[in-house]
Amino acid sequence: GADTLRMYEMFLGPVEASKPWDTNGIDGCHRFLKKFWKLFQQELVDEDPTKEELKSLHKLIKKVTRDIEHFSYNTSISAFMICVGELQQMKCHSKMVLQDLVVLISPFAPHVAEELWHQLGNETTVCDAKWPEFNEKYLVESSMQLTISFNGKARYQKTFPVDADNETIKNEVLADEKSQKYLEGKQVVKVIVVPKKIVNVVIK
Repeated sequence: GADTLRMYEMFLGPVEASKPWDTNGIDGCHRFLKKFWKLFQQELVDEDPTKEELKSLHKLIKKVTRDIEHFSYNTSISAFMICVGELQQMKCHSKMVLQDLVVLISPFAPHVAEELWHQLGNETTVCDAKWPEFNEKYLVESSMQLTISFNGKARYQKTFPVDADNETIKNEVLADEKSQKYLEGKQVVKVIVVPKKIVNVVIK
């Protein structure tokens, strides 16, 4: 109850702005807190988190840390909603990730955070917990997905290492099984690589 109202007031908009009061929006914050709580009502493990889980967590650490310094609480809550949705999809069971998540949400929902902090086995208060540190390396992309087109028509997508050069990309596209049905009986005029976006194979 108290945390729902607290989050709703923060979610309305920038602190310095005039905001319309509409109690219908409270339901959204309440549903989010229930979704957040549900993440912890499963068997949690001490295993190392996946790259995707760390990426989702560190995006949130970066966003919330910056937003608190600038009093932009409403955008922090939006970021929480996105992160929790991502972790649910990943079926996150990592105690390490969820513990940091509790610390991050404690300024926004202190009562829920305190309950979950103790549920995780901690004996001190979440207020004394160290604030999670953002690490840029978890946000560095190791791969990129490019759309493969033939004469300007998108046909499929293919993943490449982020540091792949154009020549490697061209060769892999032309050798891919999925390309063969579009290349059969055709002559490749040229292959155009638009960095990190699209590969267009011009054929005739």
